[in-house]
Amino acid sequence: MDSRKIAQLLAGFCAVSVISIAAIVAHAQQPPAAPPQGAPPAAGAPGGRGPGGRGPTRPVGSFNAQQIVPAWPWDIVAMEDALPTKAIATPKQPRKILVLCKAAGFVHSNIPLAAETLKEMGEKTGAWTATITYDPADINADNLKQYDLVFLDNTTGQYLDDPNDTTATAARRQALLDFVRSGKGLAGLHAAVDSYHTNGGPGRGARGPAGSPGNPGATDTAQTPATPPMAPAAGPAMMAAAEGSVQPQGTWPEYNKMIGGFFKFHWTYPQLITVKIDDPKSPLTAMFHGQEFDIHDETYTFAQDSWSRKNVHVLTSIDYSKMSDADKAKEPAATKRTDGDYGLSWIRREGKGRVFIEVHGHDEHIYQMPAMLEHILAGTQYALGDLAANDAPSEK
Repeated sequence: MDSRKIAQLLAGFCAVSVISIAAIVAHAQQPPAAPPQGAPPAAGAPGGRGPGGRGPTRPVGSFNAQQIVPAWPWDIVAMEDALPTKAIATPKQPRKILVLCKAAGFVHSNIPLAAETLKEMGEKTGAWTATITYDPADINADNLKQYDLVFLDNTTGQYLDDPNDTTATAARRQALLDFVRSGKGLAGLHAAVDSYHTNGGPGRGARGPAGSPGNPGATDTAQTPATPPMAPAAGPAMMAAAEGSVQPQGTWPEYNKMIGGFFKFHWTYPQLITVKIDDPKSPLTAMFHGQEFDIHDETYTFAQDSWSRKNVHVLTSIDYSKMSDADKAKEPAATKRTDGDYGLSWIRREGKGRVFIEVHGHDEHIYQMPAMLEHILAGTQYALGDLAANDAPSEK
């Protein structure tokens, strides 16, 4: 090859290289293309990929957290592996439940996972089908006709109330009471008992000042008798500091009695608790085989005049004798229960209806524990009226 051809080839190569480099630079200067609709967010973006590429990040609880978010996919997979495979009892008829996820106080990170757990549990076992809602307006007489049970998924604060419409508030409250008392069911997890009480200490579901997450822009004027006025409460920072310093008061007595009690103090996660089986003969505790067990979770306690064995049939409670003195001392002396009695799950009758409450369920790993999921299944089937159990108060 002569020198003229070599020079031509070199010139052509250089021209191609210059064009390629220019194209690369131009492409780099362009904004990134929008991802396809429905594609997951990129790593590092809000809702982006979590540690190790594990899909969208796990929701985080706070007073200001966004409420309608998906559960972390890894939590869902772990939950699905732990779900019961069959119902505890055969349903008497096809059952429908309404899962209400509205939080008017602290918004728990577990809400979407708990909702998905209830939905998939019903589908997998055939015990029920579930509708999930974040809208308290769905608690109305007409809508509730199609359901057999309302499940309260960490519903903090005055979750049924419309701060700008006392008539709507009163109607929703009455619809829930009438629904249960007519023979239907009510069930709740964890923060379902942190509702309708004054700050007192506070409840994370206690109402804060106007404009706070628990009371956005609300005032306490023009309350109807069915919507009793509530005492003002501190904001989140003061609430955290003051917890348990003042005895809270119930603000909706009929609801407070129906649900079984209201929050005053909690041992924070990952507090070690020994769970005592109070009624080992109940089908609702059969999965525990009469054996105490340890659990790490956030554990609620209740104002002494709000929770009593004379009002509920206790299924499980804290074995207080196995709690260390240091852990016992965490409960503020000003509001400490004098009986050392701390219920964890219970049932009760309300008119012709039935109520089931499980206090644990704060941390997502609770929904990966087969025995706990069976306990929730059994309690829900009891509240639906499909599983008979002794529900007489534990004390007369």
